[in-house]
Amino acid sequence: MTQATLGIGDLSRATGVPVRTIRFYCDEGIVDAVRSTGGHRRFAQAEVERLRLVRRLRGLGLGLPSIRTVLSGTESVADAVTAERQALDVELAALAWRRACLHAIEQASPADRAARLDLLAAVNDRTAARGCLIDFWQRIFLGPMPESFVDMFLSVSVPDLPPVPSPEQVVMYAEMVVLLGDSSLRTRMLRRTLHNLDQVSDETRLHTGVSEACAMARPLVLAGHEPASGDALDHFVAAHARVRGVRDTPGFRRDLARTSAIDASTPMRRYWRLVGTLTGEPATIGETHTWLVDALTTSVSSRRSVRAPSSA
Repeated sequence: MTQATLGIGDLSRATGVPVRTIRFYCDEGIVDAVRSTGGHRRFAQAEVERLRLVRRLRGLGLGLPSIRTVLSGTESVADAVTAERQALDVELAALAWRRACLHAIEQASPADRAARLDLLAAVNDRTAARGCLIDFWQRIFLGPMPESFVDMFLSVSVPDLPPVPSPEQVVMYAEMVVLLGDSSLRTRMLRRTLHNLDQVSDETRLHTGVSEACAMARPLVLAGHEPASGDALDHFVAAHARVRGVRDTPGFRRDLARTSAIDASTPMRRYWRLVGTLTGEPATIGETHTWLVDALTTSVSSRRSVRAPSSA
C-alpha cells in the first residue's frame, strides 16, 4: 500500500466487498481508481466510505441506477430508499393479488372451477383491474365537472382492495371488471351521457341535486322501504328538470324513467351490490340511486295503469 492510497485487496478487507465486485464497480464507474506506475488499481481513502455505502444500499436491494443518483448527490439516501420501498409495495401488492387468485381457484368446486378460472384470467392484475373501473366511470363524466366531484365519486364507486386481499375479494373485483367491460353496457351508458350533454345546462348542478336526492333516499333504503313516490323522488326529478329548463310533468317523468333505466339494469344492480360487499357500506350511492330510478319507474307505471273515467 502506498501513501494515502489503498490497493484493491486493502479496500476489499476494509469494506468486506470482494475484489471481483470492486473490479466490476470500477468498470461501472461506481468507485474511482487510479493506476499506479505498475498498472495496479489504487484507491483514495474516501473510496472506503463510498464503497461501504454502496454495499449497504445493495444490501437493501437498490439497483445500480439508484445508487448512482445517491453517489452523485442527485438524490438523497432517504429519497432513494423511499422510491425502492414504494416499488416493492407495488410488487408485493401484485404478488398478493396473484396469490389470492390462485387460492380462489383452489377453493372453487370442480363444477365452478372452469368458470372462475375464466373470470380471473380476464383480469391481469389489481392495478389493471382498478384502471378498467376508473376508465369506465371517467367516460361517464364527459361534461365539465369539478375534479373534486369526480374524485369523490370515484372514491365511492371504485373501492380499493386491501394490500392482502382475500380470495373472495379478488373474485368480486374481477366480476366488477367483467360487468363494466361489457360493450353493450358501455355503449348504452355512453349514449345516455351524450344525450344528457345535449340537454343539461349544468352537469355539476345536476349531479349535486342527484346526490342530495340520494342522501334523502338513503334512510328509506336502509329501512328496507320499497321504492315509492315521495320527497326524495320529487327532489331527484326536480334536479333533472331544473338543469333542462323544463317543468316536472308526467311526460317528463316518463322520458326520464326511460333514459335512466340503464342505471337500474341487472349489471349495474350487481355492480353496486358488489361495491357494498367490498366496502361494507350498507347502502352505497349506487344503490340509493337505483332505488330512486325504481321509484320513478314505479310511479310512472302506476300513472299509466290508472284509467280515465269513461264518459256517460
